[in-house]
Amino acid sequence: MRTALVIGTGLVGTSAALALAGRGIQVYLTDRDASSAQTAAALGAGTDGAPGGPVDLAIVAVPPAHTASVLAAAMRDGIARAYLDVASVKGGPRRELEALGADLTPYIGTHPMAGKERSGPLAATADLFEGRPWVLTPTRETDTEVLNLALELVALCRAVPVVMDADAHDRAVALVSHTPQLISSMVAARLEEADETAVRLCGQGIRDVTRIAASDPRMWVEILSANPGPVADVLAGVATDLDETVRALRGLQSADEDERRTGTEGIEDVLRRGNAGRVRVPGKHGAAPASYEVVAVLISDRPGELAAIFADAGKAGVNIEDVRIEHATGQQAGLVQLMVEPSAAPALSTALSERGWSIRH
Repeated sequence: MRTALVIGTGLVGTSAALALAGRGIQVYLTDRDASSAQTAAALGAGTDGAPGGPVDLAIVAVPPAHTASVLAAAMRDGIARAYLDVASVKGGPRRELEALGADLTPYIGTHPMAGKERSGPLAATADLFEGRPWVLTPTRETDTEVLNLALELVALCRAVPVVMDADAHDRAVALVSHTPQLISSMVAARLEEADETAVRLCGQGIRDVTRIAASDPRMWVEILSANPGPVADVLAGVATDLDETVRALRGLQSADEDERRTGTEGIEDVLRRGNAGRVRVPGKHGAAPASYEVVAVLISDRPGELAAIFADAGKAGVNIEDVRIEHATGQQAGLVQLMVEPSAAPALSTALSERGWSIRH
Protein backbone atom coordinates (compact mmCIF):
# COMPACT_ATOMS: atom_id res chain seq x y z
CA MET A 1 0.00 0.00 0.00
CA ARG A 2 1.32 3.42 -1.01
CA THR A 3 -1.78 5.62 -0.99
CA ALA A 4 -5.03 5.71 0.99
CA LEU A 5 -8.10 7.91 1.13
CA VAL A 6 -9.88 8.27 4.47
CA ILE A 7 -13.51 9.32 4.09
CA GLY A 8 -14.69 10.61 7.46
CA THR A 9 -12.21 12.27 9.81
CA GLY A 10 -13.68 11.48 13.20
CA LEU A 11 -11.89 9.59 15.96
CA VAL A 12 -11.43 6.28 14.10
CA GLY A 13 -10.80 7.70 10.63
CA THR A 14 -8.24 10.23 11.84
CA SER A 15 -6.53 7.67 14.08
CA ALA A 16 -6.14 5.28 11.15
CA ALA A 17 -4.85 8.14 9.00
CA LEU A 18 -2.31 9.14 11.66
CA ALA A 19 -1.08 5.55 11.90
CA LEU A 20 -0.72 5.23 8.12
CA ALA A 21 0.88 8.63 7.62
CA GLY A 22 3.34 7.85 10.39
CA ARG A 23 4.46 4.77 8.46
CA GLY A 24 5.07 6.53 5.17
CA ILE A 25 1.70 6.08 3.44
CA GLN A 26 0.40 9.02 1.41
CA VAL A 27 -2.97 9.71 3.01
CA TYR A 28 -5.75 11.88 1.60
CA LEU A 29 -8.56 13.11 3.83
CA THR A 30 -12.14 14.08 3.11
CA ASP A 31 -15.19 14.79 5.26
CA ARG A 32 -18.56 16.41 4.63
CA ASP A 33 -17.43 18.87 7.33
CA ALA A 34 -14.42 20.45 5.64
CA SER A 35 -13.14 21.86 8.95
CA SER A 36 -12.87 18.32 10.38
CA ALA A 37 -10.65 17.22 7.47
CA GLN A 38 -8.58 20.39 7.85
CA THR A 39 -8.13 19.68 11.56
CA ALA A 40 -7.04 16.11 10.85
CA ALA A 41 -4.57 17.37 8.24
CA ALA A 42 -3.17 19.91 10.71
CA LEU A 43 -2.58 17.05 13.14
CA GLY A 44 -0.38 15.30 10.56
CA ALA A 45 -2.93 12.73 9.41
CA GLY A 46 -2.49 13.53 5.72
CA THR A 47 -3.63 16.13 3.22
CA ASP A 48 -7.17 17.36 2.72
CA GLY A 49 -6.51 17.76 -1.01
CA ALA A 50 -8.04 15.35 -3.52
CA PRO A 51 -5.85 12.51 -4.85
CA GLY A 52 -4.71 12.80 -8.45
CA GLY A 53 -6.08 9.39 -9.33
CA PRO A 54 -7.33 6.13 -7.78
CA VAL A 55 -5.68 5.30 -4.45
CA ASP A 56 -4.75 1.83 -3.27
CA LEU A 57 -7.30 1.76 -0.45
CA ALA A 58 -10.35 3.82 0.48
CA ILE A 59 -11.27 3.71 4.18
CA VAL A 60 -14.86 4.75 4.86
CA ALA A 61 -15.19 5.95 8.46
CA VAL A 62 -18.69 7.43 8.59
CA PRO A 63 -21.70 6.56 10.82
CA PRO A 64 -23.31 3.17 10.10
CA ALA A 65 -26.47 4.74 8.68
CA HIS A 66 -24.43 6.39 5.90
CA THR A 67 -21.78 3.71 5.35
CA ALA A 68 -23.40 1.88 2.44
CA SER A 69 -24.37 5.01 0.49
CA VAL A 70 -20.90 6.54 0.89
CA LEU A 71 -19.26 3.27 -0.17
CA ALA A 72 -21.54 2.92 -3.18
CA ALA A 73 -20.80 6.48 -4.31
CA ALA A 74 -17.04 5.96 -3.88
CA MET A 75 -17.19 2.75 -5.90
CA ARG A 76 -19.16 4.43 -8.70
CA ASP A 77 -16.49 7.15 -8.86
CA GLY A 78 -13.70 4.54 -8.97
CA ILE A 79 -11.59 6.38 -6.42
CA ALA A 80 -9.70 3.28 -5.20
CA ARG A 81 -8.57 -0.23 -6.05
CA ALA A 82 -10.07 -1.53 -2.81
CA TYR A 83 -12.66 -0.32 -0.31
CA LEU A 84 -13.36 -1.04 3.34
CA ASP A 85 -15.42 0.48 6.11
CA VAL A 86 -14.81 0.64 9.85
CA ALA A 87 -18.44 0.84 11.01
CA SER A 88 -19.30 -0.86 14.28
CA VAL A 89 -21.93 -3.06 12.59
CA LYS A 90 -21.28 -5.21 9.56
CA GLY A 91 -24.32 -7.14 8.36
CA GLY A 92 -26.54 -4.14 7.62
CA PRO A 93 -24.08 -2.13 5.47
CA ARG A 94 -23.22 -5.22 3.42
CA ARG A 95 -26.88 -5.98 2.71
CA GLU A 96 -27.52 -2.32 1.83
CA LEU A 97 -24.61 -2.42 -0.63
CA GLU A 98 -26.10 -5.52 -2.24
CA ALA A 99 -29.48 -3.80 -2.49
CA LEU A 100 -27.82 -0.82 -4.17
CA GLY A 101 -26.37 -3.19 -6.79
CA ALA A 102 -22.73 -2.58 -5.78
CA ASP A 103 -19.98 -4.98 -6.86
CA LEU A 104 -18.73 -6.53 -3.62
CA THR A 105 -15.47 -7.95 -4.98
CA PRO A 106 -13.39 -4.82 -4.16
CA TYR A 107 -15.00 -4.41 -0.71
CA ILE A 108 -14.49 -5.83 2.76
CA GLY A 109 -16.28 -4.86 5.96
CA THR A 110 -14.06 -4.30 9.00
CA HIS A 111 -14.38 -3.08 12.58
CA PRO A 112 -11.47 -2.02 14.79
CA MET A 113 -12.42 -2.78 18.40
CA ALA A 114 -11.03 0.43 19.82
CA GLY A 115 -12.45 3.79 20.79
CA LYS A 116 -12.77 6.49 23.41
CA GLU A 117 -15.51 8.35 25.22
CA ARG A 118 -14.57 11.44 23.18
CA SER A 119 -15.12 11.74 19.44
CA GLY A 120 -13.75 13.88 16.63
CA PRO A 121 -10.28 14.32 15.12
CA LEU A 122 -8.85 16.05 18.18
CA ALA A 123 -9.39 12.84 20.17
CA ALA A 124 -7.49 10.74 17.61
CA THR A 125 -4.13 9.08 18.27
CA ALA A 126 -1.86 7.03 16.03
CA ASP A 127 -1.67 4.24 18.63
CA LEU A 128 -5.45 3.89 19.15
CA PHE A 129 -5.51 0.41 17.59
CA GLU A 130 -2.26 -1.03 18.92
CA GLY A 131 -2.82 -4.52 20.31
CA ARG A 132 -6.58 -4.25 19.78
CA PRO A 133 -8.68 -6.74 17.77
CA TRP A 134 -9.61 -5.57 14.27
CA VAL A 135 -12.43 -7.65 12.83
CA LEU A 136 -12.45 -8.50 9.11
CA THR A 137 -15.63 -9.91 7.52
CA PRO A 138 -14.72 -11.17 4.02
CA THR A 139 -17.30 -12.97 1.91
CA ARG A 140 -16.95 -15.41 -0.97
CA GLU A 141 -17.02 -12.40 -3.31
CA THR A 142 -14.13 -10.56 -1.61
CA ASP A 143 -11.10 -10.34 -3.88
CA THR A 144 -7.88 -11.76 -2.40
CA GLU A 145 -6.00 -8.52 -3.09
CA VAL A 146 -8.65 -6.60 -1.11
CA LEU A 147 -8.28 -8.93 1.86
CA ASN A 148 -4.50 -8.54 1.69
CA LEU A 149 -4.76 -4.75 1.67
CA ALA A 150 -7.08 -4.89 4.68
CA LEU A 151 -4.59 -7.12 6.48
CA GLU A 152 -1.83 -4.67 5.59
CA LEU A 153 -3.87 -1.82 7.07
CA VAL A 154 -4.37 -3.78 10.28
CA ALA A 155 -0.63 -4.52 10.47
CA LEU A 156 0.31 -0.87 9.86
CA CYS A 157 -2.05 0.14 12.67
CA ARG A 158 -0.45 -2.59 14.84
CA ALA A 159 -3.80 -4.18 15.56
CA VAL A 160 -4.66 -7.89 15.71
CA PRO A 161 -6.74 -9.26 12.79
CA VAL A 162 -9.80 -11.38 13.62
CA VAL A 163 -11.84 -12.93 10.79
CA MET A 164 -15.56 -13.33 11.45
CA ASP A 165 -18.90 -13.68 9.69
CA ALA A 166 -20.65 -10.28 9.53
CA ASP A 167 -23.81 -11.31 11.38
CA ALA A 168 -21.82 -13.22 14.03
CA HIS A 169 -19.82 -10.03 14.55
CA ASP A 170 -22.99 -8.01 15.08
CA ARG A 171 -24.27 -10.46 17.69
CA ALA A 172 -20.89 -10.39 19.41
CA VAL A 173 -20.62 -6.60 19.63
CA ALA A 174 -24.21 -6.45 20.87
CA LEU A 175 -23.03 -8.49 23.85
CA VAL A 176 -19.58 -7.04 24.55
CA SER A 177 -19.97 -3.41 23.42
CA HIS A 178 -23.45 -2.14 22.69
CA THR A 179 -25.31 -3.60 25.68
CA PRO A 180 -22.61 -2.51 28.19
CA GLN A 181 -22.96 1.04 26.83
CA LEU A 182 -26.69 1.07 27.52
CA ILE A 183 -26.35 -0.52 30.95
CA SER A 184 -23.60 1.94 31.91
CA SER A 185 -25.86 4.79 30.83
CA MET A 186 -28.80 3.38 32.78
CA VAL A 187 -26.75 3.12 35.97
CA ALA A 188 -25.37 6.64 35.48
CA ALA A 189 -28.90 7.94 34.91
CA ARG A 190 -29.74 6.92 38.51
CA LEU A 191 -27.27 9.62 39.61
CA GLU A 192 -28.94 12.47 37.73
CA GLU A 193 -31.52 13.22 40.41
CA ALA A 194 -29.68 11.59 43.30
CA ASP A 195 -29.12 13.46 46.54
CA GLU A 196 -25.79 15.33 46.56
CA THR A 197 -24.76 13.53 49.74
CA ALA A 198 -25.10 10.18 47.97
CA VAL A 199 -23.17 11.39 44.92
CA ARG A 200 -20.28 12.52 47.12
CA LEU A 201 -19.88 8.92 48.24
CA CYS A 202 -19.05 7.76 44.69
CA GLY A 203 -15.99 5.53 44.68
CA GLN A 204 -14.03 3.59 42.11
CA GLY A 205 -16.79 1.03 41.61
CA ILE A 206 -19.32 3.53 40.30
CA ARG A 207 -16.61 5.24 38.25
CA ASP A 208 -15.72 1.92 36.60
CA VAL A 209 -19.34 1.08 35.83
CA THR A 210 -20.27 4.52 34.46
CA ARG A 211 -17.05 5.43 32.60
CA ILE A 212 -18.46 4.80 29.12
CA ALA A 213 -21.70 6.59 29.98
CA ALA A 214 -19.80 9.78 29.08
CA SER A 215 -19.94 8.81 25.38
CA ASP A 216 -21.66 10.94 22.74
CA PRO A 217 -25.41 10.10 22.70
CA ARG A 218 -25.81 11.04 19.02
CA MET A 219 -23.07 8.65 17.99
CA TRP A 220 -24.59 5.83 20.03
CA VAL A 221 -28.09 6.38 18.67
CA GLU A 222 -26.62 5.85 15.19
CA ILE A 223 -24.76 2.71 16.27
CA LEU A 224 -27.72 1.18 18.10
CA SER A 225 -30.09 2.02 15.26
CA ALA A 226 -27.92 -0.18 13.03
CA ASN A 227 -27.93 -3.16 15.41
CA PRO A 228 -31.19 -3.01 17.42
CA GLY A 229 -32.29 -6.66 17.23
CA PRO A 230 -29.17 -8.33 18.68
CA VAL A 231 -28.91 -5.66 21.40
CA ALA A 232 -32.57 -6.13 22.34
CA ASP A 233 -31.99 -9.91 22.55
CA VAL A 234 -29.11 -9.45 25.01
CA LEU A 235 -31.04 -6.89 27.06
CA ALA A 236 -34.00 -9.27 27.26
CA GLY A 237 -31.71 -11.77 29.01
CA VAL A 238 -30.42 -9.04 31.32
CA ALA A 239 -34.02 -8.04 32.06
CA THR A 240 -34.80 -11.61 33.11
CA ASP A 241 -31.84 -11.58 35.48
CA LEU A 242 -32.96 -8.19 36.83
CA ASP A 243 -36.49 -9.46 37.52
CA GLU A 244 -35.15 -12.53 39.30
CA THR A 245 -32.67 -10.44 41.30
CA VAL A 246 -35.40 -8.02 42.39
CA ARG A 247 -37.51 -10.96 43.58
CA ALA A 248 -34.51 -12.38 45.43
CA LEU A 249 -33.87 -9.07 47.17
CA ARG A 250 -37.52 -8.78 48.15
CA GLY A 251 -37.22 -12.28 49.56
CA LEU A 252 -34.31 -11.16 51.73
CA GLN A 253 -36.67 -8.56 53.24
CA SER A 254 -39.24 -11.18 54.16
CA ALA A 255 -39.90 -12.41 57.67
CA ASP A 256 -40.40 -15.89 56.24
CA GLU A 257 -37.26 -18.02 56.59
CA ASP A 258 -37.90 -19.99 53.38
CA GLU A 259 -38.29 -16.80 51.35
CA ARG A 260 -35.06 -15.40 52.81
CA ARG A 261 -33.27 -18.65 51.95
CA THR A 262 -34.61 -18.52 48.38
CA GLY A 263 -33.57 -14.89 48.13
CA THR A 264 -30.05 -15.68 49.30
CA GLU A 265 -29.76 -18.49 46.77
CA GLY A 266 -30.95 -16.17 43.99
CA ILE A 267 -28.38 -13.49 44.82
CA GLU A 268 -25.60 -16.05 45.14
CA ASP A 269 -26.56 -17.51 41.76
CA VAL A 270 -26.30 -14.22 39.85
CA LEU A 271 -23.05 -13.29 41.62
CA ARG A 272 -21.50 -16.68 40.88
CA ARG A 273 -22.55 -16.52 37.25
CA GLY A 274 -21.03 -13.07 37.13
CA ASN A 275 -17.77 -14.48 38.49
CA ALA A 276 -17.81 -17.20 35.85
CA GLY A 277 -18.42 -14.72 33.04
CA ARG A 278 -15.78 -12.28 34.26
CA VAL A 279 -13.15 -15.03 34.23
CA ARG A 280 -13.71 -15.42 30.48
CA VAL A 281 -12.76 -11.81 29.71
CA PRO A 282 -9.31 -11.89 28.04
CA GLY A 283 -6.32 -10.60 29.96
CA LYS A 284 -3.37 -8.56 28.75
CA HIS A 285 -2.70 -8.64 25.00
CA GLY A 286 -5.74 -10.89 24.51
CA ALA A 287 -4.14 -13.73 26.46
CA ALA A 288 -5.90 -15.88 29.04
CA PRO A 289 -6.81 -13.82 32.11
CA ALA A 290 -4.23 -13.91 34.87
CA SER A 291 -4.66 -13.59 38.62
CA TYR A 292 -2.68 -10.70 40.06
CA GLU A 293 -1.89 -9.60 43.59
CA VAL A 294 -2.74 -6.00 44.48
CA VAL A 295 -0.22 -3.79 46.28
CA ALA A 296 -2.10 -0.67 47.42
CA VAL A 297 -0.05 2.49 47.95
CA LEU A 298 -1.19 5.86 49.31
CA ILE A 299 0.03 8.76 47.15
CA SER A 300 -0.50 12.51 47.14
CA ASP A 301 -2.04 14.31 44.18
CA ARG A 302 0.98 16.20 42.91
CA PRO A 303 3.15 16.06 39.78
CA GLY A 304 5.62 13.19 39.52
CA GLU A 305 4.10 10.87 42.12
CA LEU A 306 3.08 8.15 39.67
CA ALA A 307 6.36 8.37 37.80
CA ALA A 308 8.25 8.03 41.08
CA ILE A 309 6.34 4.96 42.22
CA PHE A 310 6.76 3.27 38.82
CA ALA A 311 10.48 4.07 38.91
CA ASP A 312 10.82 2.57 42.39
CA ALA A 313 8.95 -0.55 41.28
CA GLY A 314 11.37 -0.82 38.35
CA LYS A 315 14.36 -0.52 40.68
CA ALA A 316 12.89 -3.39 42.68
CA GLY A 317 12.79 -5.46 39.49
CA VAL A 318 8.99 -5.80 39.54
CA ASN A 319 6.82 -5.39 36.44
CA ILE A 320 3.52 -3.57 36.99
CA GLU A 321 0.92 -5.63 35.10
CA ASP A 322 -1.93 -3.17 35.58
CA VAL A 323 -2.82 -0.15 37.68
CA ARG A 324 -5.90 1.54 39.09
CA ILE A 325 -6.25 4.80 40.97
CA GLU A 326 -8.93 5.53 43.55
CA HIS A 327 -9.09 9.21 44.46
CA ALA A 328 -9.89 10.16 48.03
CA THR A 329 -13.04 12.26 48.49
CA GLY A 330 -12.26 15.82 49.58
CA GLN A 331 -8.51 15.19 49.86
CA GLN A 332 -5.54 15.77 47.55
CA ALA A 333 -4.57 12.12 47.80
CA GLY A 334 -5.44 8.74 46.38
CA LEU A 335 -4.84 5.02 46.53
CA VAL A 336 -2.86 3.45 43.71
CA GLN A 337 -3.53 -0.25 43.22
CA LEU A 338 -0.50 -1.86 41.61
CA MET A 339 -1.30 -5.27 40.15
CA VAL A 340 1.65 -7.65 39.97
CA GLU A 341 2.41 -11.34 39.78
CA PRO A 342 1.57 -12.91 43.17
CA SER A 343 5.18 -13.99 43.72
CA ALA A 344 6.37 -10.40 43.24
CA ALA A 345 3.94 -8.74 45.68
CA PRO A 346 5.93 -9.26 48.92
CA ALA A 347 9.15 -7.96 47.36
CA LEU A 348 7.38 -4.92 45.92
CA SER A 349 5.68 -4.09 49.23
CA THR A 350 8.99 -4.32 51.07
CA ALA A 351 10.88 -2.26 48.47
CA LEU A 352 8.28 0.51 48.38
CA SER A 353 8.05 0.65 52.16
CA GLU A 354 11.84 1.02 52.38
CA ARG A 355 11.63 3.94 49.96
CA GLY A 356 9.07 5.73 52.15
CA TRP A 357 5.83 4.78 50.47
CA SER A 358 2.77 4.10 52.64
CA ILE A 359 1.45 0.60 51.91
CA ARG A 360 -2.20 -0.15 52.68
CA HIS A 361 -3.01 -3.75 53.63
